[in-house]
Amino acid sequence: MSNIPFNDKRGNRVGVDLSEAVDREDKYKEAHGEWCDDLEASRDLNPKDKRGYAFILRWYEGWRLGNNLESSVASARAFWRAEVMEKPRETWQLDEWAAGMRWYKRWLELCMQEYGYVPKSLEEKVRRAVISTGKRRGLSPRTIKCYANWAGRYAGWVGERKRVLDPVMARKWLTRLVEKEKVSYSTQKQGLNSLAFLFKDVAGWNEVDLGVHFRKRSSHIPTVLTVDEVKRVFARMEGKYRLAAELQYGAGLRLKELLGLRVKDVDLERKTVTVRQGKGRKDRVTVLPDNLVERLRAQLDEARLVYNADRERNAEGVHLPDALARKMPMAGQSWLWFWIFPAIRETRDPISGVTRRHHMHEAGYSKCMKKAAATAGIDKRMTTHVLRHSFATHLLEGGTDLRTIQDLLGHDNITTTEIYTHVVKNVGGSGVKSPLDGF
Repeated sequence: MSNIPFNDKRGNRVGVDLSEAVDREDKYKEAHGEWCDDLEASRDLNPKDKRGYAFILRWYEGWRLGNNLESSVASARAFWRAEVMEKPRETWQLDEWAAGMRWYKRWLELCMQEYGYVPKSLEEKVRRAVISTGKRRGLSPRTIKCYANWAGRYAGWVGERKRVLDPVMARKWLTRLVEKEKVSYSTQKQGLNSLAFLFKDVAGWNEVDLGVHFRKRSSHIPTVLTVDEVKRVFARMEGKYRLAAELQYGAGLRLKELLGLRVKDVDLERKTVTVRQGKGRKDRVTVLPDNLVERLRAQLDEARLVYNADRERNAEGVHLPDALARKMPMAGQSWLWFWIFPAIRETRDPISGVTRRHHMHEAGYSKCMKKAAATAGIDKRMTTHVLRHSFATHLLEGGTDLRTIQDLLGHDNITTTEIYTHVVKNVGGSGVKSPLDGF
């Protein structure tokens, strides 16, 4: 069944034959095995050394796959700098891990000398097949990474190439997520969607039964700040981080929507913010607060300086959605598509490998907000999404109807918006008071 190709409506083969993708290295596998097999079979290493080497090499493999890098001395060195040397280590740890990386370097050299390539694990082959197909299908980088991680994890659990595309094994793995690992409902859905993509889009199956009984989603009440708490958090933030936080709260944006805003998406005259390809790939228009207009204008002036400097040195344009990049290849170098909150330094695009200027990193922004909340004495679990929850709740408390809030937030179903009726003041806005208040 794994030999079934996927054809589009015109009869052109567009899928990935998973068997062909993994058969190329079967000869090596039969003769020599992968690095973990060779390490285990090494006669010049004692069991303690093997365990130590395996630890650092699995750490490296996880980091390498997460960053979509090939097995090489260069990626091993990058891992050592980025992960091992990022904080102080014990001398015995560095000695043991360095010995493990030297063993791996020799192993890479022997593979290239004898076979001309470095073998890939089943997990990596499946991950690469998913990434390749996801790019062609126009999936977002985050979705591609999610699907690749889950599919690779599943393939590593199966362990045998011929059983990766066995629906029985897929159902067992999904059931295991529910019954043994007890993951959340959203995590279960991610696993299911990833395997469905692997079977249907990557391997070309027309139908596949991956039915599994998921644990029911638990009902969560969102964390919401009071207006005073929001002000206290903002007062302890500065510069572009404060402006970004106020814009996220004032327009009810998701984190990804906020950071991905481009110059053309903000209309300072009409005081609107247009969210492009938000959750569910939908566009929507939300409100731009009056008191942010001038500060946003100043931020655009600062962004313009960064843009002009990039153009003077003929830097790569900003990232564009794949379809748009093919249709308008030069749009990434235009001012309209530049980020409102550009990053200070250029970084390497993990999908294309091109070094270009990305938008402000979410980690720095999130860290600044959590630090501000802690300094302000906010005794609540603080994330950037709390600002979106607070936006909806405060609108509801101010008399805005649910239907309008639904449109501003971009919810498909109004029942999703109704969750905020449980956190408004006075118990859902009904004015009910506890009997204790009458004592």
